[in-house]
Amino acid sequence: MDAGGGLHGGATPLAVRMRPRSLDEIVGQRHLLGPGSPLRALASEGSGTRGAASVILWGPPGTGKTTIAKAIAGASGRKFVELSAVTAGVKDVREVMEQALSARDLYGLTTVLFLDEIHRFTKAQQDALLPGVENGWVILVAATTENPSFSVISPLLSRSLLLTLEQLADDDLGELLDRAVVESRGLAGIVALEPEARAAIVRLASGDARRALTALEAAAASAIAEAGDADAASPPPVTAEIVAAAVDRALLRYDRQGDEHYDVISAFIKSIRGSDVDAALHYLARMIEAGEDPRFIARRIIISASEDIGMADPQALQIAVAAADAVQLIGMPEGRIVLAEAVVYLATAPKSNRSYLGLEQAIADVRAGRIGRVPKHLRDAHYPGAKRLGHGKGYQYAHDAPHGIAPQQHLPDELDGTEYYTPSGNGFETRIAERLEQIRRILGDRARRPGRRKE
Repeated sequence: MDAGGGLHGGATPLAVRMRPRSLDEIVGQRHLLGPGSPLRALASEGSGTRGAASVILWGPPGTGKTTIAKAIAGASGRKFVELSAVTAGVKDVREVMEQALSARDLYGLTTVLFLDEIHRFTKAQQDALLPGVENGWVILVAATTENPSFSVISPLLSRSLLLTLEQLADDDLGELLDRAVVESRGLAGIVALEPEARAAIVRLASGDARRALTALEAAAASAIAEAGDADAASPPPVTAEIVAAAVDRALLRYDRQGDEHYDVISAFIKSIRGSDVDAALHYLARMIEAGEDPRFIARRIIISASEDIGMADPQALQIAVAAADAVQLIGMPEGRIVLAEAVVYLATAPKSNRSYLGLEQAIADVRAGRIGRVPKHLRDAHYPGAKRLGHGKGYQYAHDAPHGIAPQQHLPDELDGTEYYTPSGNGFETRIAERLEQIRRILGDRARRPGRRKE
Protein backbone atom coordinates (compact mmCIF):
# COMPACT_ATOMS: atom_id res chain seq x y z
CA MET A 1 0.00 0.00 0.00
CA ASP A 2 1.57 3.20 -1.17
CA ALA A 3 -0.99 5.88 -0.23
CA GLY A 4 0.10 8.37 -2.81
CA GLY A 5 3.80 8.03 -2.17
CA GLY A 6 3.77 7.94 1.63
CA LEU A 7 4.07 5.23 4.28
CA HIS A 8 5.57 2.28 2.37
CA GLY A 9 6.49 3.72 -0.98
CA GLY A 10 7.83 7.24 -1.05
CA ALA A 11 9.45 9.90 1.07
CA THR A 12 6.94 12.72 0.57
CA PRO A 13 5.29 13.44 3.92
CA LEU A 14 1.52 13.38 4.17
CA ALA A 15 1.46 17.03 5.23
CA VAL A 16 3.17 18.01 1.98
CA ARG A 17 0.94 15.84 -0.20
CA MET A 18 -2.19 17.27 1.41
CA ARG A 19 -1.14 20.90 1.03
CA PRO A 20 -4.10 22.82 -0.49
CA ARG A 21 -3.65 23.73 -4.15
CA SER A 22 -5.89 26.78 -4.02
CA LEU A 23 -7.41 29.16 -1.52
CA ASP A 24 -10.71 27.24 -1.80
CA GLU A 25 -9.09 24.10 -0.33
CA ILE A 26 -7.74 25.87 2.75
CA VAL A 27 -9.49 24.99 6.00
CA GLY A 28 -9.96 27.75 8.55
CA GLN A 29 -8.91 31.41 8.14
CA ARG A 30 -12.43 32.35 7.04
CA HIS A 31 -11.85 35.89 8.25
CA LEU A 32 -9.18 36.30 5.54
CA LEU A 33 -10.67 34.31 2.67
CA GLY A 34 -14.11 35.79 2.17
CA PRO A 35 -15.29 37.14 -1.22
CA GLY A 36 -13.56 40.39 -2.10
CA SER A 37 -10.86 39.95 0.54
CA PRO A 38 -7.33 41.21 -0.24
CA LEU A 39 -6.06 37.61 -0.51
CA ARG A 40 -8.78 36.75 -3.01
CA ALA A 41 -7.85 39.79 -5.05
CA LEU A 42 -4.17 38.89 -4.99
CA ALA A 43 -4.87 35.32 -6.06
CA SER A 44 -7.27 36.22 -8.87
CA GLU A 45 -6.36 35.07 -12.35
CA GLY A 46 -4.25 37.45 -14.36
CA SER A 47 -3.78 39.93 -11.54
CA GLY A 48 -0.61 41.91 -11.98
CA THR A 49 1.30 44.11 -9.60
CA ARG A 50 -0.73 47.24 -10.27
CA GLY A 51 -2.50 48.06 -7.04
CA ALA A 52 -1.40 44.80 -5.47
CA ALA A 53 -0.07 45.12 -1.96
CA SER A 54 2.66 43.00 -0.50
CA VAL A 55 1.46 41.02 2.49
CA ILE A 56 2.94 39.77 5.75
CA LEU A 57 1.28 36.64 7.08
CA TRP A 58 1.62 36.36 10.84
CA GLY A 59 0.44 33.29 12.67
CA PRO A 60 1.33 30.08 14.51
CA PRO A 61 2.95 27.17 12.67
CA GLY A 62 0.68 24.98 10.58
CA THR A 63 -1.99 27.61 9.87
CA GLY A 64 -1.44 27.87 6.11
CA LYS A 65 1.07 30.67 5.53
CA THR A 66 3.08 28.82 2.87
CA THR A 67 -0.08 27.48 1.24
CA ILE A 68 -1.54 30.98 0.92
CA ALA A 69 1.69 32.26 -0.62
CA LYS A 70 1.73 29.50 -3.26
CA ALA A 71 -1.94 30.02 -4.03
CA ILE A 72 -1.28 33.70 -4.70
CA ALA A 73 1.62 32.80 -6.96
CA GLY A 74 -0.49 30.20 -8.77
CA ALA A 75 -2.41 32.84 -10.70
CA SER A 76 -1.53 32.80 -14.39
CA GLY A 77 1.28 34.97 -15.63
CA ARG A 78 3.21 34.96 -12.39
CA LYS A 79 6.63 33.74 -11.44
CA PHE A 80 7.08 32.23 -8.00
CA VAL A 81 10.36 32.61 -6.13
CA GLU A 82 10.89 31.29 -2.62
CA LEU A 83 13.62 32.33 -0.20
CA SER A 84 14.32 31.16 3.31
CA ALA A 85 15.66 33.63 5.84
CA VAL A 86 17.75 30.81 7.27
CA THR A 87 19.88 30.42 4.14
CA ALA A 88 19.40 33.57 2.03
CA GLY A 89 21.65 36.63 2.31
CA VAL A 90 21.53 40.21 1.04
CA LYS A 91 23.15 39.11 -2.23
CA ASP A 92 20.39 36.56 -2.83
CA VAL A 93 17.69 39.16 -2.21
CA ARG A 94 19.26 41.64 -4.63
CA GLU A 95 19.56 38.96 -7.31
CA VAL A 96 15.86 38.18 -6.98
CA MET A 97 15.02 41.88 -7.29
CA GLU A 98 17.13 42.26 -10.43
CA GLN A 99 15.59 39.17 -12.02
CA ALA A 100 12.09 40.36 -11.10
CA LEU A 101 12.72 43.73 -12.74
CA SER A 102 13.99 42.03 -15.90
CA ALA A 103 11.03 39.61 -15.98
CA ARG A 104 8.61 42.49 -15.70
CA ASP A 105 10.27 44.72 -18.33
CA LEU A 106 11.18 42.00 -20.84
CA TYR A 107 8.38 39.45 -20.51
CA GLY A 108 5.61 41.21 -18.60
CA LEU A 109 5.82 38.63 -15.81
CA THR A 110 4.92 39.43 -12.23
CA THR A 111 7.16 37.88 -9.58
CA VAL A 112 5.74 36.72 -6.27
CA LEU A 113 8.53 36.45 -3.71
CA PHE A 114 7.69 34.20 -0.80
CA LEU A 115 9.99 34.84 2.14
CA ASP A 116 9.63 32.36 4.97
CA GLU A 117 10.64 33.28 8.53
CA ILE A 118 11.18 36.95 7.73
CA HIS A 119 11.76 37.60 11.44
CA ARG A 120 15.14 35.91 11.00
CA PHE A 121 16.23 38.50 8.42
CA THR A 122 18.61 41.18 9.66
CA LYS A 123 17.82 44.86 9.14
CA ALA A 124 20.25 44.96 6.21
CA GLN A 125 18.53 42.00 4.56
CA GLN A 126 15.10 43.57 5.05
CA ASP A 127 16.39 46.89 3.69
CA ALA A 128 17.38 45.06 0.50
CA LEU A 129 13.71 44.17 -0.05
CA LEU A 130 12.50 47.76 0.00
CA PRO A 131 13.30 48.86 -3.60
CA GLY A 132 11.44 45.91 -5.10
CA VAL A 133 8.44 46.36 -2.82
CA GLU A 134 8.29 50.15 -3.22
CA ASN A 135 8.59 50.06 -7.03
CA GLY A 136 6.32 47.08 -7.57
CA TRP A 137 8.99 44.79 -9.00
CA VAL A 138 7.70 42.01 -6.74
CA ILE A 139 4.68 41.11 -4.70
CA LEU A 140 6.23 40.15 -1.39
CA VAL A 141 4.46 37.49 0.62
CA ALA A 142 6.35 37.13 3.89
CA ALA A 143 5.56 34.66 6.65
CA THR A 144 6.44 34.90 10.32
CA THR A 145 5.54 33.27 13.60
CA GLU A 146 6.71 36.33 15.55
CA ASN A 147 5.02 39.66 16.04
CA PRO A 148 6.03 41.75 12.97
CA SER A 149 5.90 44.93 15.04
CA PHE A 150 9.07 43.73 16.76
CA SER A 151 10.73 41.73 13.99
CA VAL A 152 10.05 43.63 10.74
CA ILE A 153 11.47 47.08 9.97
CA SER A 154 8.94 49.91 9.94
CA PRO A 155 9.40 50.95 6.25
CA LEU A 156 8.67 47.41 5.10
CA LEU A 157 5.80 46.98 7.52
CA SER A 158 4.17 50.23 6.41
CA ARG A 159 4.29 49.14 2.75
CA SER A 160 2.71 45.77 3.40
CA LEU A 161 -0.69 44.48 4.40
CA LEU A 162 -0.44 42.67 7.74
CA LEU A 163 -2.75 39.67 7.95
CA THR A 164 -3.06 37.64 11.13
CA LEU A 165 -3.74 33.91 10.76
CA GLU A 166 -5.50 32.14 13.59
CA GLN A 167 -4.86 28.75 15.13
CA LEU A 168 -7.11 26.21 13.43
CA ALA A 169 -10.29 25.21 15.24
CA ASP A 170 -10.97 21.60 16.18
CA ASP A 171 -13.61 21.34 13.44
CA ASP A 172 -11.10 22.56 10.86
CA LEU A 173 -8.55 19.96 11.91
CA GLY A 174 -11.19 17.24 11.89
CA GLU A 175 -12.18 18.13 8.34
CA LEU A 176 -8.54 18.06 7.28
CA LEU A 177 -8.00 14.60 8.82
CA ASP A 178 -11.12 13.24 7.11
CA ARG A 179 -9.86 14.48 3.77
CA ALA A 180 -6.41 13.02 4.32
CA VAL A 181 -7.79 9.57 5.10
CA VAL A 182 -9.87 9.25 1.91
CA GLU A 183 -8.23 11.38 -0.79
CA SER A 184 -5.98 9.69 -3.35
CA ARG A 185 -3.08 12.04 -2.65
CA GLY A 186 -3.47 11.26 1.03
CA LEU A 187 -3.95 7.82 2.56
CA ALA A 188 -6.49 6.76 -0.08
CA GLY A 189 -8.59 4.82 2.41
CA ILE A 190 -5.90 2.32 3.42
CA VAL A 191 -6.80 2.83 7.11
CA ALA A 192 -9.96 3.63 9.02
CA LEU A 193 -9.70 6.46 11.52
CA GLU A 194 -11.82 5.78 14.60
CA PRO A 195 -13.66 8.74 16.22
CA GLU A 196 -11.66 8.49 19.46
CA ALA A 197 -8.39 8.46 17.53
CA ARG A 198 -9.54 11.41 15.44
CA ALA A 199 -10.35 13.37 18.61
CA ALA A 200 -6.98 12.44 20.14
CA ILE A 201 -5.06 13.71 17.11
CA VAL A 202 -7.06 16.94 17.07
CA ARG A 203 -6.28 17.46 20.75
CA LEU A 204 -2.58 16.73 20.35
CA ALA A 205 -2.19 18.97 17.29
CA SER A 206 -3.33 22.09 19.21
CA GLY A 207 -4.47 23.93 16.10
CA ASP A 208 -1.49 23.00 13.90
CA ALA A 209 -2.50 21.31 10.62
CA ARG A 210 1.01 20.06 9.90
CA ARG A 211 1.25 18.35 13.27
CA ALA A 212 -2.18 16.79 12.86
CA LEU A 213 -1.22 15.23 9.54
CA THR A 214 2.17 14.12 10.85
CA ALA A 215 0.49 12.39 13.79
CA LEU A 216 -2.06 10.77 11.47
CA GLU A 217 0.68 9.46 9.20
CA ALA A 218 2.63 7.98 12.13
CA ALA A 219 -0.50 6.35 13.56
CA ALA A 220 -1.52 4.98 10.15
CA ALA A 221 1.90 3.41 9.69
CA SER A 222 1.61 1.78 13.12
CA ALA A 223 -1.88 0.47 12.34
CA ILE A 224 -0.70 -1.08 9.07
CA ALA A 225 2.34 -2.64 10.77
CA GLU A 226 0.14 -4.16 13.49
CA ALA A 227 -2.25 -5.58 10.91
CA GLY A 228 0.65 -7.31 9.16
CA ASP A 229 -0.51 -10.04 6.78
CA ALA A 230 -3.98 -10.20 8.26
CA ASP A 231 -7.01 -10.45 6.00
CA ALA A 232 -7.26 -7.15 4.11
CA ALA A 233 -11.01 -7.34 3.62
CA SER A 234 -11.28 -4.09 5.56
CA PRO A 235 -8.70 -1.38 6.23
CA PRO A 236 -6.93 -1.65 9.59
CA PRO A 237 -8.34 0.74 12.21
CA VAL A 238 -6.39 3.61 13.70
CA THR A 239 -7.41 3.54 17.36
CA ALA A 240 -6.80 5.97 20.18
CA GLU A 241 -4.35 3.48 21.67
CA ILE A 242 -2.36 3.38 18.43
CA VAL A 243 -2.29 7.18 18.35
CA ALA A 244 -1.03 7.31 21.94
CA ALA A 245 1.71 4.78 21.14
CA ALA A 246 2.73 6.43 17.88
CA VAL A 247 2.82 9.92 19.31
CA ASP A 248 4.52 9.49 22.67
CA ARG A 249 4.33 13.11 23.72
CA ALA A 250 1.74 15.81 23.30
CA LEU A 251 2.59 18.03 20.34
CA LEU A 252 2.92 21.22 22.30
CA ARG A 253 2.57 24.50 20.44
CA TYR A 254 5.46 26.20 22.19
CA ASP A 255 8.12 28.02 20.20
CA ARG A 256 11.08 28.90 22.43
CA GLN A 257 12.00 31.82 20.15
CA GLY A 258 8.55 33.05 19.11
CA ASP A 259 5.43 34.63 20.55
CA GLU A 260 4.31 31.38 22.19
CA HIS A 261 7.44 31.45 24.33
CA TYR A 262 6.55 34.88 25.68
CA ASP A 263 2.84 34.05 25.98
CA VAL A 264 3.49 30.98 28.12
CA ILE A 265 6.02 32.61 30.44
CA SER A 266 3.67 35.62 30.77
CA ALA A 267 0.77 33.34 31.69
CA PHE A 268 3.04 31.48 34.13
CA ILE A 269 4.03 34.65 36.02
CA LYS A 270 0.48 36.03 36.00
CA SER A 271 -0.86 32.75 37.37
CA ILE A 272 1.59 32.90 40.28
CA ARG A 273 0.66 36.54 40.84
CA GLY A 274 -3.02 35.59 40.71
CA SER A 275 -2.50 32.81 43.30
CA ASP A 276 -3.79 30.17 40.86
CA VAL A 277 -1.47 27.31 41.74
CA ASP A 278 -3.06 24.89 39.27
CA ALA A 279 -2.61 27.23 36.31
CA ALA A 280 0.96 27.99 37.41
CA LEU A 281 1.79 24.28 37.46
CA HIS A 282 0.17 23.82 34.04
CA TYR A 283 2.35 26.48 32.42
CA LEU A 284 5.40 25.15 34.25
CA ALA A 285 4.68 21.73 32.75
CA ARG A 286 4.34 23.22 29.27
CA MET A 287 7.72 24.91 29.55
CA ILE A 288 9.42 21.80 30.90
CA GLU A 289 7.93 19.52 28.23
CA ALA A 290 8.92 21.99 25.50
CA GLY A 291 12.55 21.87 26.65
CA GLU A 292 12.75 25.35 28.15
CA ASP A 293 16.01 26.10 29.94
CA PRO A 294 15.25 25.42 33.64
CA ARG A 295 17.63 28.23 34.61
CA PHE A 296 15.41 30.68 32.72
CA ILE A 297 12.36 29.40 34.61
CA ALA A 298 14.23 29.69 37.91
CA ARG A 299 15.24 33.29 37.15
CA ARG A 300 11.64 34.22 36.46
CA ILE A 301 10.58 32.59 39.74
CA ILE A 302 13.15 34.69 41.64
CA ILE A 303 11.82 37.86 40.03
CA SER A 304 8.26 36.88 40.90
CA ALA A 305 9.23 36.28 44.52
CA SER A 306 10.46 39.87 44.84
CA GLU A 307 8.03 41.65 42.56
CA ASP A 308 4.74 39.97 43.44
CA ILE A 309 5.22 38.52 46.93
CA GLY A 310 7.83 40.81 48.43
CA MET A 311 7.52 41.58 52.10
CA ALA A 312 4.19 39.79 52.41
CA ASP A 313 6.36 36.67 52.73
CA PRO A 314 10.11 37.45 52.70
CA GLN A 315 10.88 33.72 52.78
CA ALA A 316 9.60 33.40 49.21
CA LEU A 317 12.77 34.98 47.84
CA GLN A 318 14.95 32.59 49.87
CA ILE A 319 13.01 29.62 48.52
CA ALA A 320 13.23 30.92 44.94
CA VAL A 321 17.00 31.44 45.17
CA ALA A 322 17.43 28.03 46.78
CA ALA A 323 15.42 26.46 43.95
CA ALA A 324 17.63 28.14 41.34
CA ASP A 325 20.77 26.88 43.10
CA ALA A 326 19.31 23.37 43.38
CA VAL A 327 18.39 23.24 39.69
CA GLN A 328 21.95 24.27 38.82
CA LEU A 329 23.31 21.56 41.11
CA ILE A 330 21.15 18.58 40.15
CA GLY A 331 19.97 19.46 36.65
CA MET A 332 16.98 17.95 34.88
CA PRO A 333 14.76 15.99 35.00
CA GLU A 334 14.93 15.96 38.82
CA GLY A 335 15.12 19.76 38.80
CA ARG A 336 11.44 19.85 37.84
CA ILE A 337 10.60 18.65 41.38
CA VAL A 338 12.42 21.61 42.90
CA LEU A 339 10.77 24.06 40.50
CA ALA A 340 7.35 22.65 41.31
CA GLU A 341 7.91 23.15 45.05
CA ALA A 342 8.98 26.75 44.54
CA VAL A 343 6.03 27.48 42.23
CA VAL A 344 3.51 26.02 44.68
CA TYR A 345 5.01 28.07 47.52
CA LEU A 346 4.95 31.31 45.52
CA ALA A 347 1.48 30.80 44.09
CA THR A 348 -0.05 30.11 47.52
CA ALA A 349 1.92 32.82 49.37
CA PRO A 350 0.34 36.18 50.31
CA LYS A 351 1.07 38.84 47.70
CA SER A 352 2.46 42.36 47.88
CA ASN A 353 4.26 44.56 45.37
CA ARG A 354 4.59 47.50 47.77
CA SER A 355 8.39 47.36 48.13
CA TYR A 356 8.74 47.28 44.33
CA LEU A 357 6.25 50.14 43.88
CA GLY A 358 8.03 52.14 46.57
CA LEU A 359 11.29 51.88 44.66
CA GLU A 360 9.58 52.85 41.40
CA GLN A 361 8.16 55.98 43.02
CA ALA A 362 11.56 56.87 44.44
CA ILE A 363 13.18 56.39 41.02
CA ALA A 364 10.50 58.62 39.47
CA ASP A 365 11.40 61.39 41.94
CA VAL A 366 15.11 61.03 41.21
CA ARG A 367 14.52 61.17 37.44
CA ALA A 368 12.32 64.22 37.90
CA GLY A 369 15.16 66.01 39.68
CA ARG A 370 13.72 65.75 43.18
CA ILE A 371 17.04 64.90 44.76
CA GLY A 372 18.36 67.58 47.10
CA ARG A 373 21.53 67.55 49.15
CA VAL A 374 22.28 64.89 51.71
CA PRO A 375 21.62 66.41 55.18
CA LYS A 376 24.87 67.60 56.74
CA HIS A 377 24.59 65.41 59.83
CA LEU A 378 24.51 62.31 57.55
CA ARG A 379 27.49 63.24 55.37
CA ASP A 380 30.85 61.52 55.57
CA ALA A 381 32.83 63.02 58.45
CA HIS A 382 35.97 60.87 58.22
CA TYR A 383 38.12 62.91 55.86
CA PRO A 384 40.25 65.95 56.81
CA GLY A 385 38.25 69.16 56.76
CA ALA A 386 34.86 67.49 57.09
CA LYS A 387 34.40 68.74 60.62
CA ARG A 388 35.06 72.31 59.49
CA LEU A 389 32.25 71.91 56.95
CA GLY A 390 29.86 70.71 59.63
CA HIS A 391 29.63 67.18 58.29
CA GLY A 392 28.35 64.70 60.86
CA LYS A 393 27.53 67.41 63.39
CA GLY A 394 24.48 66.40 65.43
CA TYR A 395 24.28 62.89 64.02
CA GLN A 396 22.55 60.53 66.44
CA TYR A 397 23.80 56.93 66.52
CA ALA A 398 20.68 54.79 66.18
CA HIS A 399 21.95 52.01 68.44
CA ASP A 400 22.26 54.45 71.33
CA ALA A 401 18.63 55.55 71.04
CA PRO A 402 15.61 53.84 72.65
CA HIS A 403 14.30 51.02 70.47
CA GLY A 404 17.31 51.56 68.19
CA ILE A 405 15.60 54.45 66.38
CA ALA A 406 16.86 58.02 66.62
CA PRO A 407 14.39 60.81 65.78
CA GLN A 408 16.40 62.54 63.09
CA GLN A 409 15.93 63.54 59.44
CA HIS A 410 17.37 61.22 56.79
CA LEU A 411 15.79 62.43 53.56
CA PRO A 412 16.96 65.64 51.85
CA ASP A 413 15.00 68.75 52.82
CA GLU A 414 13.10 68.74 49.50
CA LEU A 415 11.74 65.25 50.21
CA ASP A 416 11.35 65.40 53.99
CA GLY A 417 8.13 63.66 54.97
CA THR A 418 7.80 61.68 51.73
CA GLU A 419 6.59 58.10 52.21
CA TYR A 420 7.46 55.67 49.45
CA TYR A 421 6.68 52.38 51.15
CA THR A 422 3.11 51.65 52.21
CA PRO A 423 2.67 48.07 53.49
CA SER A 424 -0.30 46.07 52.34
CA GLY A 425 -2.58 44.20 54.72
CA ASN A 426 -1.34 40.83 53.44
CA GLY A 427 0.79 38.25 55.21
CA PHE A 428 3.90 39.41 57.03
CA GLU A 429 3.29 43.00 55.93
CA THR A 430 0.54 43.31 58.51
CA ARG A 431 3.27 43.03 61.17
CA ILE A 432 5.53 45.38 59.22
CA ALA A 433 2.70 47.94 59.03
CA GLU A 434 2.35 47.96 62.81
CA ARG A 435 6.09 48.38 63.36
CA LEU A 436 6.43 50.98 60.59
CA GLU A 437 3.72 53.08 62.19
CA GLN A 438 5.75 53.16 65.42
CA ILE A 439 9.01 53.87 63.55
CA ARG A 440 7.54 56.78 61.61
CA ARG A 441 6.00 58.18 64.78
CA ILE A 442 9.46 58.21 66.44
CA LEU A 443 11.19 59.59 63.35
CA GLY A 444 8.49 62.22 63.12
CA ASP A 445 9.37 63.60 66.53
CA ARG A 446 11.27 66.62 65.25
CA ALA A 447 11.68 68.32 68.62
CA ARG A 448 15.26 67.04 68.85
CA ARG A 449 16.07 66.91 65.14
CA PRO A 450 19.29 68.69 64.09
CA GLY A 451 18.64 72.08 62.62
CA ARG A 452 15.06 72.33 63.97
CA ARG A 453 13.84 74.45 66.85
CA LYS A 454 11.34 73.27 69.44
CA GLU A 455 7.87 74.35 68.51
